[in-house]
Amino acid sequence: MEYVQGDLLFDFVKDFGGIGEAKSKAIMSQLVHVLKYLRAMNVAHRDIKLENIMVTDQLQVKVADFGFAKAENCSKLRSYRGTKTYMAPEIKEGKKYDGH
Repeated sequence: MEYVQGDLLFDFVKDFGGIGEAKSKAIMSQLVHVLKYLRAMNVAHRDIKLENIMVTDQLQVKVADFGFAKAENCSKLRSYRGTKTYMAPEIKEGKKYDGH
């Protein structure tokens, strides 16, 4: 486990309001790299949301809370995992979905 000196992305955005294009681009670029890495490692996080993304004081992104993560057979999932307000419709409907 790693201590992160910074904030949840949710709080970061809430506290600063609009964070501007440059900061948004830096954060999203890193998040895309994280998601690509997870996919390459065949890991589905299944609960990506602002509250599970941390931003350090140097604007480095850290993804947290892998409690619902799955590391095998991620392309044909059916289990109801994640935060309801962030879920894709197929998960709520109990259909098979690709965890990536």
